[in-house]
Amino acid sequence: MDSVEAAVVVGVDGSESAHAAVRLAAAEAARWHRPLRVVHAFIWPSLHTPVTPGTDGPAGGGLRGQAKRLVTAAVDEAQATAPHLRVTGEIIDGAPTGVLLDAATGAALLVLGDRGLGGFTALVVGSVAVTVAAHARCPVLVARGTVRPDGPIVVGVDGSELSRRAVEFAVRTAALRGATVVATHAYRHPVSTGPGDMQPLVYDESQLQAEEERALAESVTGLTERYPDVPIRRESVHGRAPKVLTEASRAAQLLVVGGQGRGELTGLLLGSVSRSMLHHSHCPVAVVRAPG
Repeated sequence: MDSVEAAVVVGVDGSESAHAAVRLAAAEAARWHRPLRVVHAFIWPSLHTPVTPGTDGPAGGGLRGQAKRLVTAAVDEAQATAPHLRVTGEIIDGAPTGVLLDAATGAALLVLGDRGLGGFTALVVGSVAVTVAAHARCPVLVARGTVRPDGPIVVGVDGSELSRRAVEFAVRTAALRGATVVATHAYRHPVSTGPGDMQPLVYDESQLQAEEERALAESVTGLTERYPDVPIRRESVHGRAPKVLTEASRAAQLLVVGGQGRGELTGLLLGSVSRSMLHHSHCPVAVVRAPG
């Protein structure tokens, strides 16, 4: 999070998921001593719908009046969560994805619910959250799962540049929360599965694990000196990254992942691991593509 004036932005649509996002965003903005900006995308003008009493209507009525009340309620909820927080609210004409991506430019953090109004119940994560997390120019925090005041901040590590950014974001956040960071690296090198398995003759598991441990140690190089009060624990776990991180999220207060990891196709702006975490994490998820 660079500029001191950069705000935390939260998108609201009146859903219960958005209410959770407002509370999470207010708490985070208070920790970072940032203002909070509540944004609602009002889509009707972009649909070229004629203005009628049922849409804009008289002052305080119609859909725009409803949107104003929605934003006012979100601002009130944020201030109830963090009484000394500077909070502003606004309605911006346009589709949610475009409005939120514009709002993310120059923001310190963008906070969203995991599913908004109108989403199919089969979609655990709404398309807006996935798309915005893939393209936003700031870290994106998605409210989902259980918000825990304790537990570690778990960050997925794979040696990529975005992974390094994710680790730094996790450590900086932990410094403000008084939390421990668990830097978790999942690897899938073959191991012996039983008698007669020839893999140990080809792969030295102890050597491979040592290499993974070195890569994991490199991911936190310099951070322990910059944040001496933040305990950083390193865990190298044999297994698929989505499964390992999902399990780790059960006891975590926050899960942090890079937007695209090592070995993923550059055309996939949101990597398979981070997308999986948005669907399956048991706690809020921060997706870091851009420096925060």
